Amino acid sequence: MRARELMTYPALTVHVNDSLAAAAHLMWQHDCGSVAVVNDEGRLASIITDRDLCMAAYTQGKPLEDMLVNSAMAKHVVCGLPDQSADDLERLMAEHQVRRIPIVDDDHRPIGLVSISDLALECVRPASHLKEGRVARTLASIHRPRVSKEQGA
Repeated sequence: MRARELMTYPALTVHVNDSLAAAAHLMWQHDCGSVAVVNDEGRLASIITDRDLCMAAYTQGKPLEDMLVNSAMAKHVVCGLPDQSADDLERLMAEHQVRRIPIVDDDHRPIGLVSISDLALECVRPASHLKEGRVARTLASIHRPRVSKEQGA
């Protein structure tokens, strides 16, 4: 199974200089929890999630209309390619503790997104080669705390 067969497409995108309100509106319209962030050339710059929006509103104390996507987007983005295997995507999710991986074309333009939910739905298909136990371990890896409470998480 390849990313192109699993991904949700087309990719939903916002520009790095759009407001957080624009990102929230797009997520609300499409009932999703993240959108890809693109630069002036339309290339993937990052990803922003509904949690990023909430934390920005809380920590910056401003309305979403008054904050830009670039103030809250992820600093590091993990992306995949259309022909990348589901196993590779699953490994990347576990390794980088991310729930979603934007899929980009050869020009680094977002074309879709694969989420942990996509992998979970695939692994319960009768003909799937993905193993439920591996997807469960990946999910557990994603939810493992990055910093212990003793270190001031």
